[in-house]
Amino acid sequence: MKKYNIKDLGFNQDLSRYRSENNLKSFKTGRVVLEHKERYAVRTEQGELDCELIGNLRFTAQNRSDLPAVGDWVALNEYDTAKGLIHSVYPRMNVLERQAVGRNGERQIIASNIDYGLIVQAVNRDYNINRLERYLTICHSANIEPVIILNKIDLIEQEQRNHILNEVSHRIKDIPVFTVSNLTGEGLNQIKTMIKAGKTYCLLGSSGVGKSTLMNNLIGNSIMKTGEISEAIDRGKHVTTHRELIVLDSGGIIIDNPGMREVGITASSSGLELTFEQLYELAEDCRFNDCSHQIEKGCAILAAIDSGELKEETYQNFMKLEREQAHFSATIHEKRKKEKAFGKMIKQIVKQKHKNRN
Repeated sequence: MKKYNIKDLGFNQDLSRYRSENNLKSFKTGRVVLEHKERYAVRTEQGELDCELIGNLRFTAQNRSDLPAVGDWVALNEYDTAKGLIHSVYPRMNVLERQAVGRNGERQIIASNIDYGLIVQAVNRDYNINRLERYLTICHSANIEPVIILNKIDLIEQEQRNHILNEVSHRIKDIPVFTVSNLTGEGLNQIKTMIKAGKTYCLLGSSGVGKSTLMNNLIGNSIMKTGEISEAIDRGKHVTTHRELIVLDSGGIIIDNPGMREVGITASSSGLELTFEQLYELAEDCRFNDCSHQIEKGCAILAAIDSGELKEETYQNFMKLEREQAHFSATIHEKRKKEKAFGKMIKQIVKQKHKNRN
C-alpha cells in the first residue's frame, strides 16, 4: 500500500487549524476511502486502517449524517495491526446528498468534501437533459463545481452527437462539457488534464454509463471491476456496489459511486437558483412578487416562453424540481413538529411521575 502525506489526500489549512483548536493532535488523522456496514477503510500517512466507531460516537449520532461518510476526515486511534477506532469526524466543507430512496423527508449522503462533481451520461442510451439539470442542482446545492461528461460518444452518429451538444449548450450555460469514449480513448487526455492534484472529484451517474471504466482509464489499471457489455441491450452491466475514494498518480482524488436510479432534490434553494439562473432573472420582472409562474398576467417567465426566449422544456423541468423541493421541505417541517411534540409529551410524563412520587 502506497503511503501518502495527508496533504496528498486533500488535508488543508482549515482542517489543520481545527485539529489544533480541538486538541486532536494526539490522534491520527485520516480520510475515509470506503464504507461498508459501519466499518470504514481510512487512509492515513502510515497506510490504510480497518476502522470502526467508538461507542460514544455511534450512540450520540442523531441520524445517519452524523456518522462518517466516504470523503470525511476523521480523528482515530490505531490498535493491533492496521485496525483503528474513529473518535470524531472533522467538520465537512460540503456534503453531496440526495433524498433517501423510499424514506420521506430524509437525506442520504453520497460523499463529502468534494470539489468537483463529474456527471457522466452514456449518450447511446442514458442521455437525458432533464436528469443532467437534476444532477447540476444537487451539485450546486452543495457548492460543488459540476462537470458534464458525455460518454460512449463512439456509439452514435455525428448528426446525433451534434444534436445532443446543441441541446446541452442551449439549456446549460457555463458548465464544462467533455465528450469521451472509453473504447477509442477520445477525450480522455482532456479529462486527465482537467484533474488537479489535491482536489476531490466525485463520479455521478446511472448504472452502466461507464463510470468504473472511466475510473480505470484515469488510474491506468483495473482497480474498479467493470461489467462486460451486453450486445443485446448495448448497456454496461452495473458493477460498482460501494463508494470508494482513490488517489491517482497525478495527485487527483476520485470517488466512484454506485449507479443512482433516483436523484431526489432536498431542501436547499440555492441549487435551483444556480441551475436555472435564467428563470430567476426573468422572475424579477414579474408583475407580482408572489407570482407562481403558471397563470398570472404579467408573468415574465410565461412571456419568455411565448416569445421563444425560454424553452418550454426548461420551464417544465424547473417547475417539477421546485415542487419536489417544496414537498421535501414540508415533510421535514412536519417531522420536526412531530418530534418536538413527542419530546414535549415525554417531558410532561417525566414531570408527572416525579410529582406522583412526591
